[in-house]
Amino acid sequence: MLLMQALFWLIAGISALPFALGGEVFMAALGVVTMLLALATLMLAIGVLWRRRRARSLVLALEVMCLFGTAVLLLLPFGFNGGVVSLMVNVGLPVAVIVLLRKEPGEAFT
Repeated sequence: MLLMQALFWLIAGISALPFALGGEVFMAALGVVTMLLALATLMLAIGVLWRRRRARSLVLALEVMCLFGTAVLLLLPFGFNGGVVSLMVNVGLPVAVIVLLRKEPGEAFT
């Protein structure tokens, strides 16, 4: 799931770059920052795969921040897309990652 989330952020970063060519210079920085976030998420996913406790806690913190940001965007009228796909990616995916990572690695799901 973290790989999917990193891929979504990578696509969002790449799709912001053509706007920089159209004159919106800040979109270049936004695209680069988004792609760096995708890289960081990919590296954290590798850390979780290798069962690193620090990576697991950083992923949980990242997902909580994603949920906080989504809540802010849903509550404030910024023109945020509140469709089903947006809610699944911005709410469903972080909640699923949190649920899957909240238990200890050796603990069975019951």
